[in-house]
Amino acid sequence: MRVSRVTISDVTFAADLSGALFWDEQRLLVVSDLHLEKGSSFATRGVLLPPYDTIATLGRLAAVISRHDPRIVIALGDSFHDRTAHERLSVEDRDAVAALQVGRDWIWISGNHDPMLPRDLGGTVADEVAIGPITFRHEPTGAHGEIAGHLHPKARISARGRSMERRCFASDGMRAVMPAFGAYAGGLSIRDAAFAKIFPKNGFVAHLLGDRRVHAIAASRCY
Repeated sequence: MRVSRVTISDVTFAADLSGALFWDEQRLLVVSDLHLEKGSSFATRGVLLPPYDTIATLGRLAAVISRHDPRIVIALGDSFHDRTAHERLSVEDRDAVAALQVGRDWIWISGNHDPMLPRDLGGTVADEVAIGPITFRHEPTGAHGEIAGHLHPKARISARGRSMERRCFASDGMRAVMPAFGAYAGGLSIRDAAFAKIFPKNGFVAHLLGDRRVHAIAASRCY
């Protein structure tokens, strides 16, 4: 797997194909928008989806943690799809979360889907976290040094005569919006007006999650 780099406010992160960022100097891994138990949330409204999103998401998270062995993990908001999603976690899923937290600091950032995060799943809860020049929060404000989630960026490109749509990191070197990590999390096109409010007019780059590496493509080339 080729390692790609994303630089935000002079801090260089490894961009993992899973949609996580790793800050080697701090041994810090950040993921966003896990949306655990989205499947069961939809089921309560009569929309039946295969009930495997939580186990799939936690499995991918375990794999990226194994690759980077972080000292700190930050879950950047909307870790749970709704206010009671944590209550629907199975015993096995709770055990999986506990196992991921062993030997490392774990920080849950509150999001709009989970503003009242549970206190019984280990780790600490915060509205945002600042480390050096970087501030981690859920909803992007456009501030310098910000890494946020919430918008679930995705980009569509044309390659080899066919169209592809992929989740992506969106960054202009001063700030970044992370892709959603959750198995059932959707996406918002980077050409949406919401991104224009965050990034200045000189544009930004979409770092698309490819099959074998992360591809950096100017947002203006996406459609």
